[in-house]
Amino acid sequence: MAEHQRPAQTVQDPSPGAVLRPGRAADPAPVQAPVATPSGSGSPATAPQQGPEAQAAALATATVPLADTAADQAPAVAADEGAGEKSGENPADGSEQGAAAESDNAEQKPPAPDQVQAEARQRQLRLMLSQCDRVLLMDFERLAMADWPDDFTLATAKRNRDLWLFSAVAAALLFLSGLTGLVPAWVAGTGFGAFVVVMLLGVPAVRRIYNAHPSYFDVIMKRRRMLSDARAHAAHLEGQEGLIWQCARMAEFNVALRNNRFNRLLRLSEQRVLPRYLTRREHVRLYLIYLLEAEKAYGRVQAAFFDGNQQALDRGWKDVAAEPEPRT
Repeated sequence: MAEHQRPAQTVQDPSPGAVLRPGRAADPAPVQAPVATPSGSGSPATAPQQGPEAQAAALATATVPLADTAADQAPAVAADEGAGEKSGENPADGSEQGAAAESDNAEQKPPAPDQVQAEARQRQLRLMLSQCDRVLLMDFERLAMADWPDDFTLATAKRNRDLWLFSAVAAALLFLSGLTGLVPAWVAGTGFGAFVVVMLLGVPAVRRIYNAHPSYFDVIMKRRRMLSDARAHAAHLEGQEGLIWQCARMAEFNVALRNNRFNRLLRLSEQRVLPRYLTRREHVRLYLIYLLEAEKAYGRVQAAFFDGNQQALDRGWKDVAAEPEPRT
């Protein structure tokens, strides 16, 4: 009985012909192995007929390796992209780290000798300015005492006072002589009238009517008042710590401060008792002369400080340059 053989149905491969994977060339389609032919038959090799269940199993078997390969390659691609991003960010981070390292090295580098000397010089000048800044509060008019009554005015007032006293005493003696009977009564009455007029001329309100010159008492009181104001101003300038003895260190900017005539004033100022010893106008004038010389030296110290501060800024010495105080 003749065997009827059906032509074998070729199983179709459900996998695509070429697979595209990121970062790689297109993979060729998997080649299906040929089916061995049974011995003794001259017809081409044929595969037995497969049902729907067998075809589904074959499809699953073919797709699993492709999925596994794609899953294996996805982390690699992500790793490559992450490495690329890191490699793109590293140059900037490296430059920033390099700049930070250079700045740290610059800060740790010891300052140059010129910078140390400049910083010490600026500190010394700043100390001078802070200790002698009260020189700028000097009131020239109060210490100069331009309206001080001179000796001629004082002598004239003293002579007028003596004349007034002599006239009053003479009129009083004439009146008393008339009471004792030594002189006539009309002479005694004339003496009494003269005594009353002289006494009225001694009253300041009446005296200013016929004489504009100040009296001896007015001259003395004016001198005392001006001297008291000058001493009070000197006490205000000296304060609790003294002033002019601290300004003596500015002598390198004004050699006049080294004059020997100021030695006693400097010693009294250092002892904090200078104002009480300013009892004469000559003392106050000497104190004023020293303050004027100290004011000149203060201006020169201030100019030297600003010049040094500008040079420090030009050279980049931030530690030497003075910074303004923060406002509150």
